Amino acid sequence: MRLTTSSLLVILPLLTAAQQQQQKPLSENLQAWFEKAKSYIPSAATAPVASTAAKAAANNVVTLTSSNWQSVLSPSSDSDPSQGPEEWMVLFSGGNKSCYGRCAGVEKAWNESAALLAADPTAPNLAYVHCDQSPILCTTWAASVPTIWHIQLPVTGADQSTPATTIRKLGLNTTTVTAADIVKIHAEKTYEKRPVYEGALHPFDGWAAKAGLNVPLGYVLYAAANIPSWAFMIVISMGSRYVMSRRTGGAPAGAGRSAPLGGAPPANEPAAR
Repeated sequence: MRLTTSSLLVILPLLTAAQQQQQKPLSENLQAWFEKAKSYIPSAATAPVASTAAKAAANNVVTLTSSNWQSVLSPSSDSDPSQGPEEWMVLFSGGNKSCYGRCAGVEKAWNESAALLAADPTAPNLAYVHCDQSPILCTTWAASVPTIWHIQLPVTGADQSTPATTIRKLGLNTTTVTAADIVKIHAEKTYEKRPVYEGALHPFDGWAAKAGLNVPLGYVLYAAANIPSWAFMIVISMGSRYVMSRRTGGAPAGAGRSAPLGGAPPANEPAAR
C-alpha cells in the first residue's frame, strides 16, 4: 500500500493527537471521557446524571459518624504489611449550619469523582462526614469544611508495632473545585504537596487520642462553641462581683466610710459638744 503526500498530511495530525492523549495523566483522561459522555446527554437530563453519580458515590463511599469512625478507619485484619499503608480520602462537608450553604458544588464534584475512582483498581477508600449531622465528630477532629483529609493507615507489623498514621489536609474551593481536582489527589499524588498534620487533636496519634480524651474533649469544645455570647457576659459579671466582694471583705458598699465634713457623725460615735 502506497501512501501519498495528501494521505500523510491527514494521518500525521491524527498520530500527534493520539500521542498527546497517551501522555495525559489518567485523571485528565477520565475527566475528558466523563465530560464527553455528558455532552451527548440533553440538558434536561442533567438531573438524572447527578442522581446517578450520587448513587455511585453512595455505593463507594462510607459515611462516618461519632459511633463508627474508629471501627471503619482501622486496617483490616487481612492487610498485607508489604502492600504499605491503607489509603483513605475523607471529605468533610456540611449544610447551612457548618458550610453556610456553599458546599453543594463540592459534593457534586465529590460524587462525580467517586464514580470515576470506582473504575480505578488502585483507588483509595472513600469516606464522607456531614458536619451538620455529626458535629461532635468534626469538633473531635478539629475539621473545617470543605476539606479532604488524605489518610494513610499503617498496617501492624509482624512485631505488633504500629507506625504513625499520616494525615494531610487539602482545602477545597467551593466555586471552582471539579471532579478532576479530586481525582488528581490520588492519581497524581497532589496530597504530597501538603504538610503532614501533627496537631494535638490528631485523631489517631495526638496526645488527647492516646490518653483516650479526644471524644470527651470534642463534647466539651462543641458545648463551648455553642454557648451564646450573653451567657459569657453573665458569667463575667458574676465573677467580677465576686472578686470585688472578696476585696472589700464582704461589707456592703459605703460601709465604714466617714461622713463628709460638716455632716452628721457615724451612728456609733457620740456627737461632739
